[in-house]
Amino acid sequence: MIRVVITGVCGRMGRCITQSVAEQVDMELVGAIQYSGHPQIGSDVGVVAGIGEIGVPVTGKLEDVLDSTDVIIEFSKPQATIQYLQQAVDADKAVVIGTTGFSTNELAIVKTLASQIRCVMAPNMSLGVNVMLQASELIAKALGDDYNIETIETHHNRKTDAPSGTALLLAETVATALGRDLAEVGVYGRHGIVGARTQQEIGTHTVRGGDIAGDHTVLFATEGEQLNIVHRSHNREAFAKGAIRAARWVVNAPKGLHDVSKVLF
Repeated sequence: MIRVVITGVCGRMGRCITQSVAEQVDMELVGAIQYSGHPQIGSDVGVVAGIGEIGVPVTGKLEDVLDSTDVIIEFSKPQATIQYLQQAVDADKAVVIGTTGFSTNELAIVKTLASQIRCVMAPNMSLGVNVMLQASELIAKALGDDYNIETIETHHNRKTDAPSGTALLLAETVATALGRDLAEVGVYGRHGIVGARTQQEIGTHTVRGGDIAGDHTVLFATEGEQLNIVHRSHNREAFAKGAIRAARWVVNAPKGLHDVSKVLF
């Protein structure tokens, strides 16, 4: 039995992952973490997730349940991720990280910490998105520099980081495939008289509204035609399923920071 702790458990993804863990015959939810002071601290996490009481209270302290867990599924906020990850390193626990919105400095800290334990980190856990990443790389290499490339992402109105981690990874993937440095050619939105688009730039654009779980498009356009790759998430279940697969895989993985493609393919 794989013993699981979920952080950010009162958020939308946290509730969805709680439901998924509860359905697994080879997993046991032993801890539910939310930031200290949250109004649902002390509540049964099953009630919070809408599946009824399961006997696991929401707590604000990861250290209270660390000894009893095999893997931590981490979907919270960047600063909290670093704190939880440091505790996981100290206790030598496996971690799955789906948090996004890291600054460059925060990401460097996360990578350094994660490399010391068994860790899977990805901005998007869905199988479809990871197939999209591989397809985008293949198409970029095939079409080369003759095509303009733009990424467009759409999410719900509560998402705090922009562009999404997935959109940034898509842009980085096609840039690398074409031998470009995204730091030099990335363009994030356009406004005003910006001049004609350069051939090398890779645009990334953000839309926010409603309860959209996540839409991502990579557009390849040239004179006379365009090719679009589109992934639409109808709900968060695809992300939760990917996180479950990652948690199941990482408990027996070699130490180090792993890409989700190792889990899904």
